[in-house]
Amino acid sequence: MKLKIVMRPVFILLLAISFLIAGCQGVTPPSATEPPSGGETPPSGGETPAPGGKDEPAPQGDPKATPRNETLYVNGLQWGAPTNFNLLSGNAAFPINYGNSRELVYETLFMVNQLTGELEPLLGTKYEWTDDLNMKIELHPEAKWSDGKPFTSEDVVYTYQLGKKYDINWSSFWTYIADVKADGPHAVIITLNQENPNKLTVLDSIELIPMLPKHIWEEIEKKAGNDLATIRKEVNADPIGTGPYKMYFYNDQKITIVRDDNYWGQVLFGKLPAPKYITHVIYKDNAAGDLAFKSGQVDVSQQFIPQVWKMWEDGAPVRTYLKDAPYYLPGSMPSIFFNMSKPGLDNPDVRRAIAMAIDYGKISELAISGYSAPMEPSLTLNTDAESKYVDQEAIKPLQWTTDVEGANALLDSIGAKKGKDGIRVLNGTRLGPFEIECPYGWSDWNAALEIVAQNAKAIGIEIRTKFPEAPVWTNDLQTGKFDIIMNTPAGGVNPSQPWDRARTIMYSKGVAPIGEMAFWNWGRYKNDQADAIIEKIPATTGDAELKALYTELTQIWLKDIPSIPLMYRPWVFDTVNESVWKGFPREGDGSNIPPQISMDGAGIKALYQIHN
Repeated sequence: MKLKIVMRPVFILLLAISFLIAGCQGVTPPSATEPPSGGETPPSGGETPAPGGKDEPAPQGDPKATPRNETLYVNGLQWGAPTNFNLLSGNAAFPINYGNSRELVYETLFMVNQLTGELEPLLGTKYEWTDDLNMKIELHPEAKWSDGKPFTSEDVVYTYQLGKKYDINWSSFWTYIADVKADGPHAVIITLNQENPNKLTVLDSIELIPMLPKHIWEEIEKKAGNDLATIRKEVNADPIGTGPYKMYFYNDQKITIVRDDNYWGQVLFGKLPAPKYITHVIYKDNAAGDLAFKSGQVDVSQQFIPQVWKMWEDGAPVRTYLKDAPYYLPGSMPSIFFNMSKPGLDNPDVRRAIAMAIDYGKISELAISGYSAPMEPSLTLNTDAESKYVDQEAIKPLQWTTDVEGANALLDSIGAKKGKDGIRVLNGTRLGPFEIECPYGWSDWNAALEIVAQNAKAIGIEIRTKFPEAPVWTNDLQTGKFDIIMNTPAGGVNPSQPWDRARTIMYSKGVAPIGEMAFWNWGRYKNDQADAIIEKIPATTGDAELKALYTELTQIWLKDIPSIPLMYRPWVFDTVNESVWKGFPREGDGSNIPPQISMDGAGIKALYQIHN
């Protein structure tokens, strides 16, 4: 199935050559079936009304209760009790968590739209490249912080500079940026690092970095003596943002925010969001959250729901953005990566045979409930937004499908003979046992790797699954201490795709040797021509030349197979129950509102469309 999503070529054409690490948008998503593990320690009991709630007394004086018909309930974005609402802590709770509930409290300059790939105005009204190194951003003159103070260019400069001053979520953008300065109160100039410019990562930054108020945070800095460890201890229970909501109440069961009826964005959106309150209930596991969602206690779910269609078959007013399978828009390709130094696995024909043996349909059905469209191996997602960058006819002869007979024939042709135990030996090297690894408890990934191991046995390659705790997996991934390992290469919806995914999989320059930490190209793949193309793509301005480069790069990947995508996975699971709130966006409704959980990027526009 091809999904109609249009991404404007300008985002790819605006790239400039990048030689160092990626921006901070390349985040590994949690597994589909399990809450993320570890991280936060719940506070020791107690209910904590946020200071911001004092101006908005709750119904009947109960800080825990809000009218159902005024409250939008969500789940799947917060696991465990909130410990802070501090963006600089690195572990802020909903709705401050970095990169999946933007625009509710702290807003970004622009909103990314998953459907079009475009950046839509928010705090910024427009941007333009005045020359090869300088971007000018004009700011909305009526934007204000929730305490009434004006939002100005000084706040933008301050927020960016925090990433230069401290090691925080958006620090890596300074790899490509030389300076950010005000151009009057309502404009900002971002200047690229001329030795390492990358226009596309700057576009990422203006839709990803949440703006912080200088007048609040410089006082926090001063109180902490400019010590990041101390700043990170700031709970920030009543965050001052420019967004349409303020903190209202939180404890270890739920977090509630309340609409700011003085929100400046009324001049942009024409009205206030429909829900007066948004509450994120913190469930102990997916099963509890799914049950609450099906019964109408939750309106928007970002949890993995097995066989979601059964909910509406049972009569629940539940639906997904896409009416039919795969139900969700693809946003990433969880893949397996090969350690290029391992005898046997260093042979591209062996890697191709493994790719041909894998039953991708079974992975989709059993591991991710059919939410993955049929696999079409490529560096691009199987959407019109990305696949248009590659000549599909030119890569077709190199693409593999599930073909066990063909895989066996390939191994026979290279002289890999089966021993008495059924396992092949190639040039004196037994093809196994190889360990294939992903974190314990990530059930969809665990199930996928069990299928890969089972499929490999049918072609005489022995693969054994290994499911360590997540921190061990992370260390193995980065140090190259693995045979085969699963991870998601640069997933997400941002202007730097699909180039960033290709760079993450294949680019070898600057990658530490095995034994040291690498943050991309975990298998230590090396191909000089691939490196050259990855460097050239950002500077390419012609559509035909760009397509030729991506096609050649994809052909190299299909020949060498440093990675194998196992499934297409939505970046967020946006499922809605319309028992209380109706009018959520759906495919073909003409609204151009993306399924971004009604609160991230341009998905925030759903809050102005829903009703009850």
